[in-house]
Amino acid sequence: MGRLVYAANVSLDGFLEDETGAFDWSEPDEDVHAFWNEHERGIGTSLYGRRMYETMRVWEDDDWLADEPAVVRDYADIWRAGDKVVYSTTLETVTTARTRLVRAFDPDEVRRLKQSSVEDLSIGGATVAVEAFRHGLVDEVVLLVSPVVVGGGKPALPRGVRVDLALLDERRFTTDVVALRYAVRTSS
Repeated sequence: MGRLVYAANVSLDGFLEDETGAFDWSEPDEDVHAFWNEHERGIGTSLYGRRMYETMRVWEDDDWLADEPAVVRDYADIWRAGDKVVYSTTLETVTTARTRLVRAFDPDEVRRLKQSSVEDLSIGGATVAVEAFRHGLVDEVVLLVSPVVVGGGKPALPRGVRVDLALLDERRFTTDVVALRYAVRTSS
């Protein structure tokens, strides 16, 4: 059975992007990129909201990758190898391989995906992740905390939902980014 992992780059004050929608402050250096590569190698299926999918689909194209470092090109290969599910009521079609479009988030379908998967699943995008947290589907949280306070924007974690966590691992990078990995504690 696969675990559902919520993973995100966040500001120190807990935002995915600032009030203007920018997230340039979280651009990874090679070490952080290598961390994400290793994380993504264990993911068989990525669940995305529309905006996250639109951000990530750049990895489908080779045009811009030729002059990029090997770690960046490696990520593109890892991303392409995984299956993707995009939840959107407004997106007309998906433009990447191994991708299917689903109109509504169905917690029971996600449970079935987890049960039938031999690899972990990831969920990305604040709106769809909130639904996964609300339905108790998230098993693990991985946050890469950037040393910046943006003062507002899109929250990385759900509001109005309590999630108890147990620290599994932490790592500090030379750029002062800190990786935090938590298990979601389930109530017994």
